[in-house]
Amino acid sequence: MLFTDLFTSLGMNHSFAWFVSQFLSILIFDVVLLVLIAYLLLADRKIWAAVQMRRGPNVVGPFGLLQTFADLTKFLLKEVIIPAGSNKVVFMLAPLVTVVLAFAGWAVVPLDKGWVVADINVGILYLFAMSSLGVYGIIMAGWASNSKYPFLSALRAAAQMVSYEVSIGFVIITVLLFAGSLNLTKIVEAQAGASMLSWNVFSILFPMLPIFFVSALAETNRPPFDLVEAESELVAGFFVEYSSTPFLLFFLGEYLAIVLMCAMCSILFLGGWLPPLDIWPLNAIPGIFWFLIKICFFFFMFAMVKAMVPRYRYDQLMRLGWKVFLPTSLLWVVVTAGWVLFVRPHL
Repeated sequence: MLFTDLFTSLGMNHSFAWFVSQFLSILIFDVVLLVLIAYLLLADRKIWAAVQMRRGPNVVGPFGLLQTFADLTKFLLKEVIIPAGSNKVVFMLAPLVTVVLAFAGWAVVPLDKGWVVADINVGILYLFAMSSLGVYGIIMAGWASNSKYPFLSALRAAAQMVSYEVSIGFVIITVLLFAGSLNLTKIVEAQAGASMLSWNVFSILFPMLPIFFVSALAETNRPPFDLVEAESELVAGFFVEYSSTPFLLFFLGEYLAIVLMCAMCSILFLGGWLPPLDIWPLNAIPGIFWFLIKICFFFFMFAMVKAMVPRYRYDQLMRLGWKVFLPTSLLWVVVTAGWVLFVRPHL
């Protein structure tokens, strides 16, 4: 809105001013998001190194702060190799599909009050759809590579996505029942109160946070659920035939999805941009800083799981999703509905 008013005051037609404003907002948002991803990737490597009692990246730039940008330059300058037996169109399309869908999911994420690209009333359904479609890039890459390892990886990815998307869906339903809205901004506002005790994590929804967190690990193929990229079995999984920029796009899409899941954990359970106490000076700090702190906290948890927990076997992965998470989340939908209908009106 700020850009729209500015361009309108300069004599632009309102519709064109709105279009330019949206374009600039998305561009600025994407650039900031990419820089954030670069340093979260560095943090991921540093945390992993610290757990293993080594230094991690520390050569390029002070304390290794420019390492990610050096890696970016390396990938952009390397030769793109396309296997002779692959379906070349689908092979090159797969990483683009992955990264575009990963970026698209961020359109409905509110960073602060009014700081959202598209504040739609069905934001959570849109986000659910984008996260579900993300696996199509992996399936396209696995099939188009015309190699047995990527193809097996694509089959695993499809089964893994179906297994954990169901439990994520039921967890989201419990939050929707509590908030009474599909709009992500309204879900955050429903958690507003004098202190953090009004956040969903401190309600009967507490068991849903670990289920959502672990399901997010599986959904984004992070250890210990990285069966899609199991090096000991599938070399590198669906992107074993990829190099240079296409590989970089897969890598970027994966980390965009990871940070998006961290943002969803913050919005659904930790009050999004809300401060822990609604008192000065905490409420004087812009909400986006609280939101970023919560994202970094969940990303740290993602990184620690990667560093500490051994990889699951495939049967363990499926058993956890179908025999533990699915019945638990389904039961909690019933419990939450009963609480909202019969208990909460009397509190």
